[in-house]
Amino acid sequence: MSAGAIKPLFTAVATAVGGRNGHSQTSDNSVSVDLSVPREMGGPGKAGTTTPEHLFAAGYAACFGGALDFAATKHKKDASRAVVTCEVSIGPRQGGGFGIAVKLHVEDKSLPQAELSALAAEAHEEICPYSHATRGNVDVKLDVVGG
Repeated sequence: MSAGAIKPLFTAVATAVGGRNGHSQTSDNSVSVDLSVPREMGGPGKAGTTTPEHLFAAGYAACFGGALDFAATKHKKDASRAVVTCEVSIGPRQGGGFGIAVKLHVEDKSLPQAELSALAAEAHEEICPYSHATRGNVDVKLDVVGG
């Protein structure tokens, strides 16, 4: 198995119809969302809808929080109360088309700044699959606030 290959433990399946102005739903119906292009991107920005960037941000924040807690547990620390906020921005890229940029804000005042920074770096570099997937393709910035 190559370094990038995985042995699947779980597979999520989602289908989108209508692209950014349509509907997306998972095969198990745990997620079912209407989509619309935000006004900032020239779309209607319909109330009660979301965007792929919202979904990516929610997934990355949750995944990174799990990776952070995994790293902490490995070092006999507790990061289960950490708050991870993920900002996903979209815009035109120099090479054409569109790209995204990510900012992860990690806060846990119960852990000293140096410890939380080290755990966040480990989660980002070694554990989080979203971080692995974006590395080299997406600008990801970490902002860490400990106690």
